[in-house]
Amino acid sequence: MRHPAELVAFSGVKAGDTVMDVWPGGGYWSRLFSPIVGAKGKVYAYVPAEIAEFKSDPVKIAKAIGTEPGYGNVEGISDPLAQPPPEHMFNTFDVIWTFENYHDFHDSFMKGASVDGFNQAVFKLLKPGGYYVIVDHAAAKGQGLNHTEDLHRIDPDTVKAEVEKAGFVLDKESSVLANTSDDHSLKIFDPAVKGKTDRFMLRFKKPANAK
Repeated sequence: MRHPAELVAFSGVKAGDTVMDVWPGGGYWSRLFSPIVGAKGKVYAYVPAEIAEFKSDPVKIAKAIGTEPGYGNVEGISDPLAQPPPEHMFNTFDVIWTFENYHDFHDSFMKGASVDGFNQAVFKLLKPGGYYVIVDHAAAKGQGLNHTEDLHRIDPDTVKAEVEKAGFVLDKESSVLANTSDDHSLKIFDPAVKGKTDRFMLRFKKPANAK
């Protein structure tokens, strides 16, 4: 279950915002954010270039969202994960969001993309006071990055350390998607836990006095 109402509230997305949905997949969250930001807002469905050649054609899917009735404020874009953003985009976004994908940034198919570089790019893109929201599948405490590729899980403490290293401060956590019956030992696609893994929700904030 995604608990969309609770997660949208947690994200802080509001009318008029400029939002980036990182690794949008089928576009579920991009479509939810679109009517919230409204005509004065904008949603960028961002596909890392490292996955552009996946058989599912994620770039085509992302770009198609904006052609659907009612979603004209959604724009599909694709660039390398840690490519430094152009200066004219600095301090542009109110919210940058990624759902169940942060662990994948560390995987081998990302062709060595720098997660630290990506987090630094996110910091530059966000307005002072803006939010960087990460929802992902939890690994067992202390496991760090050991199971990002085999189980598709990541230790939330590792995420906190990586993101705070880029200059963010942890603003809020939520247990809405937590599941204490998940012992973190199974791959997220295993039928025993698929759709009901223990997931963490972290909202980081770019300090108001940051540039």
